[in-house]
Amino acid sequence: MKIIVAPDSFKGSVPAIQACDAIEKGILAVLPEANIVKLPIADGGEGTVDTFIAATASKKLQVKVTDPLEGKTDAVFAVTEDKTAIIEMAAASGLMLINPEDRNPLISTSYGTGELIKAALDYGCRKIIIGLGGSATNDGGAGLVQALGFSLKDKNGEELGFGGIELSNLCAIDCTKYDKRLDECEIIAACDVTNPLCGETGASAVFGPQKGADAEMIKKLDASLLHYSKIIENQMGIKVINMPGAGAAGGLAAGLIAFCNARIASGIEMILDTIQFDEYLDSADLVITGEGRIDYQSVFGKVPVGVAKRAMAYQVPVLAVVGGIGEGAEAVFNYGIDSIISIIDKPMALKEAMDNAAYLMKNTAERTMRTLLVGMNLKRHYIKKL
Repeated sequence: MKIIVAPDSFKGSVPAIQACDAIEKGILAVLPEANIVKLPIADGGEGTVDTFIAATASKKLQVKVTDPLEGKTDAVFAVTEDKTAIIEMAAASGLMLINPEDRNPLISTSYGTGELIKAALDYGCRKIIIGLGGSATNDGGAGLVQALGFSLKDKNGEELGFGGIELSNLCAIDCTKYDKRLDECEIIAACDVTNPLCGETGASAVFGPQKGADAEMIKKLDASLLHYSKIIENQMGIKVINMPGAGAAGGLAAGLIAFCNARIASGIEMILDTIQFDEYLDSADLVITGEGRIDYQSVFGKVPVGVAKRAMAYQVPVLAVVGGIGEGAEAVFNYGIDSIISIIDKPMALKEAMDNAAYLMKNTAERTMRTLLVGMNLKRHYIKKL
């Protein structure tokens, strides 16, 4: 039996690679002869670099960059054999780099992500894929473009400081000293949100609260991004305000589009294409995918549904192993997922579940395989009676 194990990470608990290993152990405990193909998957957020390294001949590089609060952090990115760079903006400008009590999108900066792009350019890469998940910033990518040599000036001709609130002081954009290697570069922003830059469904209103913004901060940040977009339109002739997806990663997508001629692509689809996922489906008997929680939002570009849609085209059944099952989860059954199995096997606190997630995954996979064998035996028994 050929089984593809292709989960996302269980956020804040188990990386996708570790989830693959745990599920594999559970399968082999029941089906020791199974042919297991482990493919950790990501959708452009956490784990994107590891996905490429696991599935392709990629090299991992580490550089020191500026973190969201202007400290320093070590960030990694991957480079494929054809010199395509794979970057997670969260590695340099991510929410997980800041203690919860210190999160403040008024001042957090995406400068470090720009430094990652520069490192990729220095390495000779001229195609860069940037996963936009997990942002701690709401600065419209201003820090990123400043790191790449663009100058954002206030009314006195001084360079803007860092953070989303500084955008309200923007008066002029100077493009004379940007890194000209960008002209030779294809940049793809991988994400699966369609939020615009501003408004009720924009970057600040929808994603600001998880980054530490209260109601008053959201108003200020939204106004700053609106002002930013008007300056970009007036001085660069690029209208980003209503572009679908421009609000991704605190508006970083808008900055990439305006200053780096980037295009937005579906994170999960691009990743599945890049690792040639469909080729693994040939002759597969079962796919096991999963993530920390599955609910009505999972149909909008999340890993389990992206994986299941591909498998459905090959008529391969799909099981989703998850931490929690939320409201509207049954919607995923229309997209190729055949069953959802929670790893929670008894009443437990969230912390206990997260601390023991790998162990729970292993046990869940083992129980699932035993149930699968029962079904196979029932089918053989039924056919024999006929």
